[in-house]
Amino acid sequence: MVKLAHNNEIIRTAGSLPPGELAAFLAVAENGGFRAASRILGQTPSALSHAVAGLERRLKIKLFHRSTRNVSLTEPGRRLAERLMPALSEIGLAVEELHEQAATPSDLVRINCDANAAEQVLMPLLTRFMKLQLAMRFEIRSEGRLVDIAEGGFDCGVRATELVPSEMVAIPIGPDQQHIVVASPAYLDDAPPLTSLSDLLLHQCIQLRMASGSIYRWEFQRRGEDVVVATTGNLVVDQSRLLLAAALDGCGLAYVTRWMAADALADGRLRQVLAEWTPPYPGLCLYYPKHRHIGAGMREFLDFLRNAKGVQSAKD
Repeated sequence: MVKLAHNNEIIRTAGSLPPGELAAFLAVAENGGFRAASRILGQTPSALSHAVAGLERRLKIKLFHRSTRNVSLTEPGRRLAERLMPALSEIGLAVEELHEQAATPSDLVRINCDANAAEQVLMPLLTRFMKLQLAMRFEIRSEGRLVDIAEGGFDCGVRATELVPSEMVAIPIGPDQQHIVVASPAYLDDAPPLTSLSDLLLHQCIQLRMASGSIYRWEFQRRGEDVVVATTGNLVVDQSRLLLAAALDGCGLAYVTRWMAADALADGRLRQVLAEWTPPYPGLCLYYPKHRHIGAGMREFLDFLRNAKGVQSAKD
């Protein structure tokens, strides 16, 4: 406790001394005179002399012997300089380390995204980047609901382009997306014909419950015409992967991404229907607040995304 009290007293004493006066004293001591020190600090010899005189008044100690030809430290001045020089060196090293850390991409970046977006686009890009920047750390929170990334403590988010808030900076990070209607051959062979959107009412449509609690309505477009259909069915799930699994098992029609259904379409386990009503649309974006400070690691990651193959230019 005695040592702590002593250190506190030192801190209070040092805090009462103007940094400019201490800097002037050390410059004059190190360079052997006011004129030489003035060239180092970019101040006039007269200004340095006044600063040192002010420090002497505060300490009530004479720090320099002065003559018209020579300036030399007094014994108390020498002892003070010897004690301050290592401290000044430590301060310089501390500041240098801070600059090095700021320039080194070793940040933790927290990303909020949809689970399918993470699997399809984000993770392949992220793993490539992490092999280049081994010190970088990432935390991905995948969830269906759209959150305020600033309030949630996230550095950025990944969502469909149309869902990105207008006040965010958005970087497209993948190809166009496409939602399609699929079903197993077994289901389609026994189901009513499906030639128009109105025919959906005759079919078992596997339902997706959103994070908000509502049932997702299927969205269609053809030659500029947008149609939203509230489908019906006996099965409700809360994940897109379960939609795909149910369709593969012949439970009905599913509305999923082409990326998710690609393998099953290729080997014939699923067939696409109503293809003319499900064109591609703009894909995913990584987005972040415009006015938030961006650390070195996040900057490196953003630069990587902008330059990665298949990534388009940023939309501000």
